[in-house]
Amino acid sequence: MIRHDSNRIDPRRRATIDHKKKQFASPSHKEQDYPHRLNIYHVPPTAEIRLEEFEQWAIDRLRILAELEVCTFRNKTPAETADHIKPLLDQWLRLDPNSSSAQGCIDSRLQTQRRKDHYSHFILRLAFSATEDLRRRFARVEGALFRLRFQAENVRERQDFVRSLALDWEVVEEHERRTLAQDLLNATPNLKKADVQDGIWVKVDFETVPELVEGRRVFVKAGKAYVPSKEQMSIVFAGFHDRLEKGLELTARALPRLDEDDRLSPILDHLSKNFATPDSSLADSDTTLPGAPISPSSIDHLSQHFPLCMRNLHMTLRKNSHLKHFGRFQYTLFLKGLGLTMEDCLIFWRQSFKLITDDTFNKEYRYNIRHAYGDVGGDAIRRGRGYSPFSCQKILTEHPPGSGESHGCPYRHFSIDNLTGLLQATGVYDRDVLRGVKEDVDKKRYHIACNRVFDWAHKAELQTVKGNGTWRATELDTIVHPNTYFKRSYLLKSGLTGDSGHGQDEQMEM
Repeated sequence: MIRHDSNRIDPRRRATIDHKKKQFASPSHKEQDYPHRLNIYHVPPTAEIRLEEFEQWAIDRLRILAELEVCTFRNKTPAETADHIKPLLDQWLRLDPNSSSAQGCIDSRLQTQRRKDHYSHFILRLAFSATEDLRRRFARVEGALFRLRFQAENVRERQDFVRSLALDWEVVEEHERRTLAQDLLNATPNLKKADVQDGIWVKVDFETVPELVEGRRVFVKAGKAYVPSKEQMSIVFAGFHDRLEKGLELTARALPRLDEDDRLSPILDHLSKNFATPDSSLADSDTTLPGAPISPSSIDHLSQHFPLCMRNLHMTLRKNSHLKHFGRFQYTLFLKGLGLTMEDCLIFWRQSFKLITDDTFNKEYRYNIRHAYGDVGGDAIRRGRGYSPFSCQKILTEHPPGSGESHGCPYRHFSIDNLTGLLQATGVYDRDVLRGVKEDVDKKRYHIACNRVFDWAHKAELQTVKGNGTWRATELDTIVHPNTYFKRSYLLKSGLTGDSGHGQDEQMEM
């Protein structure tokens, strides 16, 4: 006989409630307040934003994260990284302190800045949660950005922010601090006696601050690390990383729900691909360089300023008097981006294809060149004035070269022996540079390898413009477009200022 539970509800009388309707019955979408410039990104945003804002805010933040990763790859010191990133933050992801407000409170300007920062973080969190590698890289660069901002924050606002976190630590009482005074003084380097007596100390589980324990910068007793006020930022950083990693894992579980949204999925997919190499397009003004004679007869001389991908195409063209379709297309758009007119481009290709007749050239090649410039083709092609020059990201990810083809990125598509031979053929013999390029290629940091060669080839010129301040930091950021490589090389070698032909556009191709 089954015992009846008097507390159990009769299934026939149980109210039928759809758990989905119950969960979303009263959604609370509202604007959030941002009392602090710093944000630990614990609470996701809930208010609505436009699709254009969703896309552009994520792109702006991605620029900053990509530059931070480049600084890490180049072994820049924290001071050098801060100097390099600050003007980029001011341009793309500006966050002003509360003290900058005339009223001394959070005005609409500060609210807008912090709203963009909040939303852009969670948008990229969606984009970079798909794989373990993306989650690890995103957590690393977001941690670097948080550390940079935390250290640059003024003392008062930093303390207010830390108090708001309600971190899991215990303040060391005065009697305990006096009892352990000598141990704290001996175990903590560069500490004065007054710091032990008057400073604010906290104790946490020693696993929370592994970098302090590893560096022997704290006193450990009974599983607790005694952290002085000057080292308490390590606890904040550890808390930030812990929350971010857990948030990324939760986001990864929720990603399948976004597959049905055909508006967001393409944007998120493009953003995750751009984390390898940020995509970039060129403004119309970038096709003009003062004093640069862009003509069919000058291309041989100007090729010394070409990036390795275009240099390889030019050398192959001169050697074989021919390039296959994708090589011609990639090189034609590059020359178009330099400012070569369609008429001059036709002359250049006809002179280069000297093993064929005029009739063959007109039948098989002339139309494709005109199509690239938008002179023929559908209405959309003509209205858009043809195709834009390929960015590094597009060259890396689309149409890998096959047998007998010369397009693509040599750093990615060449074997290391062939790549070394090509670099030496273009004048790169420095062993340290070649060794660094090999390491970058092994770690799939292709754009870093290209920038490494650029920095070596223009070492003296870069030191000059950095020393006299004629170029802004934003004009010396990481190169992610072949045409930017040429323009920057030409301007540096010619002794012109960065304003004469600025590098990358503010918009990225989507």
